[in-house]
Amino acid sequence: MLQFEELRLELVNLKPQIDDLAEAIGLNALRNKLEEFEQKAASPEFWNDLESSQAVLQQTSQIKTKISDYESLTVMYDDLLTLIDLALEEKDESVLAEVKESFEKLKESLDSQKLATLLKGEYDANNAILTFHAGAGGTEAQDWAQMLYRMYTKWAERHGFKYKLLDYLDGDEAGLKSASILIEGVNAYGYLKSETGVHRLVRISPFDSSGRRHTSFASLEVMPEIDNSDINIVIKDEDLKVDTYRSSGAGGQHVNKTESAIRITHLPTGIIVACQNERSQHQNREMAMKMLVSKLVEIKEREHLDKIEDIKGDQKEIAWGSQIRSYVFMPYTLVKDHRTGFESGNVQAVMDGDLDGFINAYLKALSLGELNKQ
Repeated sequence: MLQFEELRLELVNLKPQIDDLAEAIGLNALRNKLEEFEQKAASPEFWNDLESSQAVLQQTSQIKTKISDYESLTVMYDDLLTLIDLALEEKDESVLAEVKESFEKLKESLDSQKLATLLKGEYDANNAILTFHAGAGGTEAQDWAQMLYRMYTKWAERHGFKYKLLDYLDGDEAGLKSASILIEGVNAYGYLKSETGVHRLVRISPFDSSGRRHTSFASLEVMPEIDNSDINIVIKDEDLKVDTYRSSGAGGQHVNKTESAIRITHLPTGIIVACQNERSQHQNREMAMKMLVSKLVEIKEREHLDKIEDIKGDQKEIAWGSQIRSYVFMPYTLVKDHRTGFESGNVQAVMDGDLDGFINAYLKALSLGELNKQ
C-alpha cells in the first residue's frame, strides 16, 4: 500500500496549486460576470443590437468554459482523494491502475489551466488565422508546407477546435504553395502565436530518385481573428487593390468554382490577403478584409507602433533568415525549437499534432523573458 501513501501525499501537495489557480483565473469575478451576462441575456432588449448580443454570448460561453474546467478539476481532486482513502482503508490494491491514470489526468488538467493563465495578451483569447507559405525549392518545399498544414489541423482536432479553409494554392506537383485557415476556439491565438516563423525540414526526399538528403523551408504566419468593428480601423478604399478570380485549390468539393475568390492588396504596406472558400464574393471579401485588419493589428502590436498608419515598407512576408524550429527526419529523428531549446525525438507524434510541449515551453519562456531571439 506504499504506492497509495505516496500518491496521496503527492496529491495533497497539489491542493495549494489548485487553490492558487482559482485566484489566478479570478474565479469569483468570473462568476459575478457570468451572472451579469445572464441577466443581460434575459432582458427583452437584448437582441435589439445583434452584434452586441453575439459578443455577450461569446464571452458568456468563454467564461462558462473557464468556470467548468476549474470546477471539474476540483471534483477530480476530491474524487481521487476519496478513492485513495477507501483503498487504504480496505487495503484494496486492485484500483491502483485507475488511481494512477486519474492522477495523470488531474495533473494534465492542472498544468493546462495554469498555462492558460499566462495568456494575458489583448487578443490571446481570439480565434487564430494561420497562413502557410512554401519556401524556395519547388516541390520539396511545397510538400513540406502541406505537412505543416496537416500538423496544425491535427493539433486543432486534438484540442476540440474547429478549423476552416480560407484560401489554398496547390503546389506544382505535390503539396501547396500557400494556404490560409481559420482555427476557432478559446485561446487559439494565445497558444498558436508561438508558431509564427520559419520551419526547417531535413529528410531523405521522396521526390529524389537518388535518395539524397534535402533541407526544405516553409513559413507560418499566425494572426488573431479581429473584427474591425471591435477596433475601428479606417482603411481607405484608395489604399486597396481588389482582384477577383476563380477559386481553385484543395479538393473539389471544398471550393466554389465561380469567379468569387477575392485577393486584396494593401498598397501602403504591400500586404496581400486572399479568401476563396466562402459561398459568395461578398463573403470572401468580408473575410479577406478581416484577415487584412488582423494582419495590420498584428504588425502594429509586434512593432510597438502607435497607430496603423505608422506601418512602413514592404510587409509582404516573414523574413526567411532564421528558423524557429527544425524537424530532422534523417540521419536521426529530432524536432528542436531554437528559441526555447525544447526538443522531442518523436517526430511522428509531432507531425500528428503533438505540439503542446513546444507551445508550453514558449509561453513559459516568454513570461519569464527567457526567449532566445531568432
